[in-house]
Amino acid sequence: MKTSKSIIIAVAAAFLFIGSSCSNKQKSKEVSTSSGQLVSSAMEIDSLLTNADALAGKEVTIEGVCTHTCKHGATKIFLMGSDDTQTIRVEAGKLGSFSSKCVNAIVRVTGVLKEQRVDEAYLQNWEAQLKAQAQEKHGDGEAGCDSEKKARGEQANTPEGRIADFRAKIADRKAKTGKDYLSFYYVEADSYEIQE
Repeated sequence: MKTSKSIIIAVAAAFLFIGSSCSNKQKSKEVSTSSGQLVSSAMEIDSLLTNADALAGKEVTIEGVCTHTCKHGATKIFLMGSDDTQTIRVEAGKLGSFSSKCVNAIVRVTGVLKEQRVDEAYLQNWEAQLKAQAQEKHGDGEAGCDSEKKARGEQANTPEGRIADFRAKIADRKAKTGKDYLSFYYVEADSYEIQE
């Protein structure tokens, strides 16, 4: 009986210490396991991308290595999962911008998962913008940001090549699933923190 009481007191003291040492700024969600350890409930990037259809429009907390910060005001970052094919764009939204300290750090983001659909109407609008020379430039040239293209699995290096590539992928998806659009997902951040 005395040993059980000592264990309960030790566990309670550990929780009090952990609770008092955490900053009020941290809003990370944690789950207690049966052994009393705290485990992060942040979703891995790979899992988010696998379940993106079901999670679109919902709040998510993700964690990954930041591989890139957008050079145009740091309004976007890219978080990588198990490898560089498992990458998601995170937009600052109402936060304004991200810290340059995010690059090469583990970043936890809470926000809403959004879906961007690329269909024939989207591609026709893009072509019209190209013809009118009104396309907004992003990255080092008109071909677009390399990190964004990598996150979408794009290979082409010109806007015209990207449009042709999207059309081919849409045709392939329609033949396989009946869906005549491509879905690209990103997170609109409500908060973020750099893990140390």
